[in-house]
Amino acid sequence: MEMRKRLKVLQLGKFYPIRGGIEKVEYDLTVGLSAYGVDADMMCAAVEGNGRVVQLSPHARLISCRTRFTAAATMISLSMVRTLRNCCHHYDVIHVHHPDPMACLALRLSGYRGKVILHWHSDILKQRYLLQLYRPLQNWLLRRASLIVGTTPVYLSESPFLQRVQDKTICLPIGVEPMRPEPEAVEAIRRQYGGRKIVFSLGRLVPYKGYRYLVEAAKYLDDDFVVLIGGTGWQAGELQEQINAFGLGGKVYLLGRVSDEDLPAYYGACEVFCLSSVQKTEAFGIVQIEAMSCGKPVVATRIPQSGVAWVNRHGASGINVEPANAHALAEAITALTRDPQVYRRYAEGAARRYQELFTMERMVSGCLDIYNKVML
Repeated sequence: MEMRKRLKVLQLGKFYPIRGGIEKVEYDLTVGLSAYGVDADMMCAAVEGNGRVVQLSPHARLISCRTRFTAAATMISLSMVRTLRNCCHHYDVIHVHHPDPMACLALRLSGYRGKVILHWHSDILKQRYLLQLYRPLQNWLLRRASLIVGTTPVYLSESPFLQRVQDKTICLPIGVEPMRPEPEAVEAIRRQYGGRKIVFSLGRLVPYKGYRYLVEAAKYLDDDFVVLIGGTGWQAGELQEQINAFGLGGKVYLLGRVSDEDLPAYYGACEVFCLSSVQKTEAFGIVQIEAMSCGKPVVATRIPQSGVAWVNRHGASGINVEPANAHALAEAITALTRDPQVYRRYAEGAARRYQELFTMERMVSGCLDIYNKVML
């Protein structure tokens, strides 16, 4: 990786404050690229209130644009259109993060003539009516982009929207900073749950995460296991009712929101991390690589056309099972933890896969290589 000249790059799309994985990738790229001396800005819609500009470092700014209203899970920001039109000519590369129809519209109306990178995090899956309206704009963006970046080779090759542009796709796996659990905090969590084997999961409590199957899986685990599910969402009440109905009150706990300060300790305290998602909406599963950074084996699911099972390499960093199958989840968790030597092999494999593919440094330097490639 070599920077040929001082680049000025804009990450474009999604929301601030950060609420999900796409925004986190944008933010991490912005800050990470600035550390290489790249002038890197991030432009997005403000979740609430007026827009503002935050100086993140001498080489990085966050530009949040006022949002008028939200429609079909999309922030409508006329301010983004005006702001981008006024400043787009300053950038060598605009890096658009998809799906975000507002960002795509703002780019289309900006008159920008420079290089465009399209980061294809996911297909639009839920808003089918919106997709019909957005499809012409999406097709324009696919044609306009010099390169299309995907987070896994599986998603790039199997997305129905990318079949005609395979010649300009490139894979850049998401990278994260390693979790660094404090030993005292880890031990406190283990004591809290009586020294049992902790199965940890983290995410929004919504149906596509498949938590109903993880709760059911607890029925088939020995009593020396405890299942901890962190996160909030509208399905919390329904899941708690399921826990009560199965008589699992002392075996499955809904933790609610886990703070950024407490999160490393939960990764450190668990024996296994479980990603029980059942739909392609789960395209990557950043939580998997956070767990791997702590050397924790992963049980995940083989979701068709999703990259989840590629992230967790079956037989190396963990075990992948059929989606929506509680018995299979329980059997995989048991198989990972039954024998200490087997567990050690998977734990070492998880840490090694993180180091080989999913570090922050690899993602940022790989992104800079992509910029240099399109600027040749």
